[in-house]
Amino acid sequence: MTSPPHEASRLRSTWSLPVFVPGILILVTLLAVCSVNPDGAERFFLAGQRWVAAHFSWFYLLAVAIFSILLLVIAASRYGSIRLGADDTRPEFSFTSWLAMLFAAGMGIGLLYFGVAEPMMHYTAPPLAPPGTPAAAREAMTTTFFHWGFHAWSVYALVGLVLAYFGFRYNLPLSLRSGLYPLLRERINGPLGHAVDVFALVGSIFGIATTLGFGVLQLSAGLHRLTGWDTGTQTFQFGLIACVVALAGVSAASGLDKGVKRLSEFNLLLAMALGLFVLLAGPTIAVLGLLLENVGNYLSSVVALTFRSFAYEPANSADWFSGWTILYWAWWISWSPFVGLFIARISRGRTIREFILGALFVPTGFNLLWMTLFGNTAIWLDQNTANGALSAAASQVDALLFIFFDYLPVSGLTSSLAVILIAVFFVTSADSGAFVIDTIASRGNPSSPVWQRLFWAVVLGLTAGLLLYAGGLSALQSMTLIAALPFAAIMLLLCVSLMQGLRADLLHIDRKLWPATHFRSGHNWTYRLAVLLHARHRDDVRRFMQDVARSGMSEVARALETRGMSCRIETADEDHLALVVPQEGRRDFVYGVELQCRPDAVFNPVAAAYRGQGEGDHCLPVTYFADGRAGYDIRYMTRDEVIADVLRQFERYLELSRQAGTELLTSAPEHGPGQS
Repeated sequence: MTSPPHEASRLRSTWSLPVFVPGILILVTLLAVCSVNPDGAERFFLAGQRWVAAHFSWFYLLAVAIFSILLLVIAASRYGSIRLGADDTRPEFSFTSWLAMLFAAGMGIGLLYFGVAEPMMHYTAPPLAPPGTPAAAREAMTTTFFHWGFHAWSVYALVGLVLAYFGFRYNLPLSLRSGLYPLLRERINGPLGHAVDVFALVGSIFGIATTLGFGVLQLSAGLHRLTGWDTGTQTFQFGLIACVVALAGVSAASGLDKGVKRLSEFNLLLAMALGLFVLLAGPTIAVLGLLLENVGNYLSSVVALTFRSFAYEPANSADWFSGWTILYWAWWISWSPFVGLFIARISRGRTIREFILGALFVPTGFNLLWMTLFGNTAIWLDQNTANGALSAAASQVDALLFIFFDYLPVSGLTSSLAVILIAVFFVTSADSGAFVIDTIASRGNPSSPVWQRLFWAVVLGLTAGLLLYAGGLSALQSMTLIAALPFAAIMLLLCVSLMQGLRADLLHIDRKLWPATHFRSGHNWTYRLAVLLHARHRDDVRRFMQDVARSGMSEVARALETRGMSCRIETADEDHLALVVPQEGRRDFVYGVELQCRPDAVFNPVAAAYRGQGEGDHCLPVTYFADGRAGYDIRYMTRDEVIADVLRQFERYLELSRQAGTELLTSAPEHGPGQS
């Protein structure tokens, strides 16, 4: 017995085989090497890390500086008003939910893992100050702010912006190759495009799996301190991974708007509660003053920090620089396909300015607050209460958060909350990671079956488990630094592509129509008044679309056909109507009309003129176009005026086709009704 067609479509794979097959082969090969010969792999990757750090540290610094500056320039320019999608697209998620998902996907586990550890490690071994001094504390917090602040989110935001822009504005697949469309054009569908997506696929799997490995280690340490269990065994850690993968699978099956969204919001609330407790239970007044000074130190030195390469410093400072700042920049770059694709997927409908400011400053502000609450409180406790015990334990990164809680009230409760938060972050990272990896492997196909996301959740769990078993996490960190080097070059190409696309977009927007025909004057004013005072319902608009709009479009179509041009009238359903003039090698000309209904206003000044025609939705015939521009209401037009309007839009289309610089947008795949 065969399955119904809709059941078969839910089971059919959407993987792009030129991406999926090489990606899986590379993944299996690297896992085999790290598992069979972990010592040799670690030596090889460490040697590669030292070579890259010695020769290309300057390149990492310059690349991240360019990303940061470019985003600020775009946000402050006219480009910032361009919407990620058609002009009338509105965001899918609320602003709060959007920010919660940004936070959870970007740095959830990392904040818990390094929130106490990194400030304490810099405090005990700063690059340019005596250890354990007030100067060391100041430098520790400024350095931590630098590593977790604006620059980290610039890397994520750049990739996310490029993919969201070309995915939703140009209607290209939501995959990394689409960001190179202005440079490669149709070659993004060939070997070069496949190679870019394979790189993003493998890098994302290893980056996410490595972070999950750190989460397992910290979760194990927390459970050990709470329960006394022997959580250091590989059997226990594998069990943790299996539980997380199972929960991530349940979340993935519920969909992005339910699973990831709800977990992300829960994460944010729990993290805020934990941070508020640390503020109130710790040295509150001191921490508030330190927060202001930390922000001031960071902002006043951000330019110098951005370009600081330790070229004038001793060799040990240069080693610290390559082991911290450069490794962080490489880490953020290697994670950018994952986080970038995820935040692109959830950002449709936002303006570029809103996207940049939201993705840069809100998570950065939260990170800086978090690092101050935990880092400065830990340093204060070490100086005033713990008598140096936290400094002595700074190398115990997995357990340091829970050691820190021992010096605050109700440590058992706070450690339990931290374990829950780590576990939920763990599930969220695996869930959103499986979603993004499936998007990469499917070239942005929005109709992937649930079992594919479950498959990638299992792959992430197996990868993290094998790396823990083989002790390959340190080798993988080194490999991350090496792999990020070519991707940093790709990201610079993405910057060039983005600017070319934005310039074409503005040229397209700036192309004006010729002056309006007489329907905007006093001609036919009695007809316009009658329409104005008549409540338009669905049937009225459908009659208008058939009797007026379709009649005018058909007249234009006949005239075009007599001049040798192919054209057609499309009716997807009774609420959509479009005149389409196909064009080889570029977007078709589309003049469409769709029925849109809006609720009546609470107070309607012309309601008395409706004479009891009923209340409810007020329906309008609204135009739509292939380039995603916002449509407009044509309810007042007569048949001849519809013809004049079609010709005005066709003239604009022809002028844009001849204008240099707009060919990117006019040759991209077209938008259709319902895509806006």
